[in-house]
Amino acid sequence: MREIVIGSRESRLAVAQTEILCDYIRKNCPEITPRILTMKTTGDKILNRKLADIGGKGLFVKELDAALSQGKSHLSLHSLKDLPMEVSPDFPILGYSKREDPRDVLVLPLGSQTLDKEKPIGSSSPRRILQLKNIFPDMETSSVRGNVLTRLKKLDAGEYSALVLAAAGLKRLGLEHRISRYFSPEEMVPAAGQGVLAVQGIAGEDYEFLKGFFHEDTTYAALAERSFIETLGGGCTSPAAAYARVQGTDLFLTGFYYREDTKRQFRLSIEGKVSLCRELGKTLAHKMMEL
Repeated sequence: MREIVIGSRESRLAVAQTEILCDYIRKNCPEITPRILTMKTTGDKILNRKLADIGGKGLFVKELDAALSQGKSHLSLHSLKDLPMEVSPDFPILGYSKREDPRDVLVLPLGSQTLDKEKPIGSSSPRRILQLKNIFPDMETSSVRGNVLTRLKKLDAGEYSALVLAAAGLKRLGLEHRISRYFSPEEMVPAAGQGVLAVQGIAGEDYEFLKGFFHEDTTYAALAERSFIETLGGGCTSPAAAYARVQGTDLFLTGFYYREDTKRQFRLSIEGKVSLCRELGKTLAHKMMEL
């Protein structure tokens, strides 16, 4: 029996997501025993400062990359939206899971039916905050850090009128009942890769046993979205977003971009063949930059 160690952040959501990969391995690879190695990343430890001020997305993967390089783990499982655009060639992305619900959602405190306009909506994402102002122009926003359960505790303790979270995370935690409203991708463009799990491995190793875990249409969408963000030069806190939808051999990509210099928001769409997913992302980004 061969053991495969999968590196994961230690939050309940991260572990729940890693269990999805473990379940696949148990069901499809009886000769392999998966084991989860959890760790607290730098991004999980520093909660009193904005992510942009302390280094961005890379702070959520540094420790996981170190475990791969030291031979402590064989794979890492990430929420794709938390992965930096630049991924080490030593630890390539092996593939992408089937996408969970990509939408953002509004979560009210337990027992509440409406927004309390005396309290802010909690979000630390510039992408979400900019689009929230279009939906709730009379509401204030305030930063909130921590994992999903920590944020929900703060919400229910009365610190916020609501939170904006990813539907995928709540569903994977069995907390779908906390969702008060779904924002369509048209009114709030999701983060690139939202709802997608990315598997990283070690260059040169054989991971053929994972082939069935990866999802073709999700891969096209993920590559298009990340190509768009990468071309804009965006990272975790950049006010940009992308959402791709695949229908047959066609891909429909919507991008959101905020120009800091002019304080203007732009939202454009493009469509083309799935085989051109990366090129579609680049083309849409260049169109945005020309506006």
